[in-house]
Amino acid sequence: MSAKAADRVTTVATSRPGTPPQTSWFEFLLDGSLLENHFQKSNPDPTPAQLIVQFLEQASKPSLNEQNQVQPPVDNCRNRTLKLLALKVAAHMRWDLDTLEKGLTIPVLNMLLNELLCVSKVPPGVKHVDLDLSTLPPTTAMAVIIYNRWAIRTIVLSSFPEKQTKPGPHQMNMLNIVQQEKEMTENILSVLKEQASDSISVLEGALQLKKDFYVHTLRTLDLLAADGSTANGETESSTAGLCICADELHCQVHYDLGGIFFQQGCTDQPAYEKAREHFRQTKELLQKLDSALHVHLDEKRLAGYWNACRALTGTSDLSDAQTTPYSQINSLIRTHNHQALIETFIKDNASRSLPNHFRQSVLREFLHKVQQGERGLDEICHKLCVCNSVRDALEGEILSVRFQQLLLKPSKRLVDFILEVCTRSLEKDRPSETSRRNMANFMKTLCESLEELSLVFVVSSHKLFMELLKEEERKVLVEQMRKRSATINLSAKPLPSFYDIPASANVNIGQLEQQLILSLEPRRIRQILIELHGMAERPFWRVNSKWEVPPDYINVILSIKDNLTKDLVYILMAKGLHCISIKDFAHARQLFSACLELVTEFSPKLRQVMLNELLLLEVRAHETMAAEGSRERPPPDLVSRVRGYLEMRIHDLPLRQVVGEECVAFMLNWRENDYLTLQVPQSLVMNNPYIKLGQLLASTCKELPGPKESRRTAKELWDVVVQICSVSVQHKRNSDGRVGLIKHRESTMGILQRNKFITFVKKLREPLVLTTLISLFVRLHSIVRDDIVNEVTAEHLSIWPSSLATIQAVDVEAVAVTVKELVTYALTLNPNNQSWLITQADIYFVTNQYSAALHFYLQAGAVCSDYFTKAVPPDVYTDQVLKRMIKCCSMMNCHTQVAVLCQFLREVDYMTAFKALQEQNSHDAMDSLYDYIWDVTILEYLTHIHHKRGESEKRQIAVKAIGQTELNASNPEEVLQLAAHKRKKKFLQAMAKLYF
Repeated sequence: MSAKAADRVTTVATSRPGTPPQTSWFEFLLDGSLLENHFQKSNPDPTPAQLIVQFLEQASKPSLNEQNQVQPPVDNCRNRTLKLLALKVAAHMRWDLDTLEKGLTIPVLNMLLNELLCVSKVPPGVKHVDLDLSTLPPTTAMAVIIYNRWAIRTIVLSSFPEKQTKPGPHQMNMLNIVQQEKEMTENILSVLKEQASDSISVLEGALQLKKDFYVHTLRTLDLLAADGSTANGETESSTAGLCICADELHCQVHYDLGGIFFQQGCTDQPAYEKAREHFRQTKELLQKLDSALHVHLDEKRLAGYWNACRALTGTSDLSDAQTTPYSQINSLIRTHNHQALIETFIKDNASRSLPNHFRQSVLREFLHKVQQGERGLDEICHKLCVCNSVRDALEGEILSVRFQQLLLKPSKRLVDFILEVCTRSLEKDRPSETSRRNMANFMKTLCESLEELSLVFVVSSHKLFMELLKEEERKVLVEQMRKRSATINLSAKPLPSFYDIPASANVNIGQLEQQLILSLEPRRIRQILIELHGMAERPFWRVNSKWEVPPDYINVILSIKDNLTKDLVYILMAKGLHCISIKDFAHARQLFSACLELVTEFSPKLRQVMLNELLLLEVRAHETMAAEGSRERPPPDLVSRVRGYLEMRIHDLPLRQVVGEECVAFMLNWRENDYLTLQVPQSLVMNNPYIKLGQLLASTCKELPGPKESRRTAKELWDVVVQICSVSVQHKRNSDGRVGLIKHRESTMGILQRNKFITFVKKLREPLVLTTLISLFVRLHSIVRDDIVNEVTAEHLSIWPSSLATIQAVDVEAVAVTVKELVTYALTLNPNNQSWLITQADIYFVTNQYSAALHFYLQAGAVCSDYFTKAVPPDVYTDQVLKRMIKCCSMMNCHTQVAVLCQFLREVDYMTAFKALQEQNSHDAMDSLYDYIWDVTILEYLTHIHHKRGESEKRQIAVKAIGQTELNASNPEEVLQLAAHKRKKKFLQAMAKLYF
């Protein structure tokens, strides 16, 4: 190898991250001390569970003879050592079945525990139920107990629904392996279920033993390896192995026996009594044990089992300090006190102490009773369904299909009950605004779902309906109901009801498709799709035309070969995007996380796509919180992920423009200007227009206010925006021989199209960034309009160029539209920004919309003076602003208002005031406004002009105004200023009432 080549190899090697290589399984065969050293690492790789799988997989590999025939695994030293290593790993895990069950499949765990029985010298060929545990060596007895505990736990766990592992499209060769493992699991389960009664008897026998127990450790297993003939020698003397006290073991065994008896209770009712007794003893032993090091059970599940057993057996425990809501409800069900049960559910709608799944389970129990033939429960089912649906509505959840079926043919009694539940569910002192809004939406949905107009009017005339819905909403809704009833075709022979038609396969598919459309729970969506694919083979991602995924991802998703996986990925993504659009970020996060977990198994490309979409979700969620008033900064992890996305370079990965766009806006909104100006790679700036724009905005904002020399970036930003607003210009000779200009508006010369630029700007919230953009467009607007008299004002205008070389290429109309959109958007974020309000007023002024202009001039003054209770700062109501307000009033023929405003100028404009007062056709309050005039000269002129016209009543009003003592010219200056301030305040407040 040449020196250069060696250098290249060294460079590559040193540039890779220093992650330690994974330890291979065979290395543990070569080095006996490696296993204990491996366990001492903080994060061992492979994990203990992975090591057990590797050791047992290698030890159980079949061999081939000379005729290439498959033979059972050879019983040699290598394989025995591998099995012993697997047992050592389990011993390191302290034989914790919870951990082992989570990390190992049933076949692997069965192999491991059978090996434990073998090395513990459990007599072969003898049933465990026939063994006397008291006479066996401690580790042997413990091995029998561990195996039988696992047996009954596995039976219980197998009855729970679980996620099926599914190979991806590129792992179709794994199907055979998965199928083989599934068959092995089913065979093992069938054997365990056959022997369940024996396993229960063994464990009940273990509860009779009062001595301590010992379980194998790494040390005792090493002794086994050293001398197989004395496998139990040291263990029999009870001086080796891990000691498990009797109470700890009994506690765990009671818990496991309670679980199996509870599982048997569905077919054998007395088994619930046994389960209850075992769980009671489990609780007592847990309280007795101060520190149960070797007890591994789920105390929340134990509490759930305990409550369930009490409900099912109908007994109460005096040891319980208080009765739980669950036991109260179960007591009401047992005593058939159905009215009290309904009352409890209605009250819970207000308190919301019962979880939804428990309420639904109560409804399902009554529905099951109805199916079993019990009479008189239909009405109870309907009322429970109503209570649950109102609870769902209050929490913003989707209404159940069962409730929607109730509304197909409701009675007036049912509608009255629904309204009663709605009213009482909001009986808190002060229901939250969210609850009121959700209830209002429920009432609207109720009206829209009812067919009979009389029932609609029952709802629309209800007190709660009147309180929650505004008058306009009520009118629109009632009118829609009238129109709908008018269009119903009342044919002589009515069509049979859909629910009267016997169910068929197509109906079942339709019902499942409806559930698929309504569901937002990933596991439920997957379950429905599995059922649908079992009925028909067709693309179910087309069920709802409103399910849309970005065009950038369509080809990648539709290229998935497995149809079920394709449907699931498409629907999860489409539902997640819909949830983001309605700001339901919690459900969107669940849907996207499930989709990420799914695609990680088979497609690195789709995995990165989902990571990008999750990033966009978190960015939008945080931006939404900020828009709603939260000032909490984004977590550093989110900022780091945004940076990672902006710097990402993965070949052939579909990227949505909106993700990069919102990431740059996110950085600007949270003032990450240092990253955008100093740390972002230059290659990204050159290739990504949003990063380029973000960098220029960040740099310009950092330099405000700054010296003239620091305006280089402002000039660069100016050039970029001018290009965005420019169009290509072509010269064409007309028929008369003259050369004219043709502007092509559809083409652009900038780094972004103008509509995309506007979309990006409307994602910004940072006031300084928006002020900078407004300032830039105001200056550009002034240059292209070339109207010195009627210029729009804004902050920081001095940093921009005062002329434009390529003015012919600029689209004047586009600039005018953009500046209006930009200021309007900014005011939606902060309607109290006086600078933006003045700019908005100027825009209306220069476009001759005088009433709107005056509205915003007055609003700008109001926000900076506490609604004119204080003096408006002179830098807000400058002479230019006041003169524009005067012109607005003049153009609207409000001449008396003109005269009053002329007093506000630094030097009173008597000429304009006198000219205005000479107008006799004034559209304002005229003499009612004389109380707001404090200038004696104007009042004297009013007296003169009314006398000259013979208007004695108006002259008398003017004389009365001029005769007020506080306007006496001999008064001190402070008194005169106070009189002027009082009149200014009252006049501006009166104007605000008029124009707001």
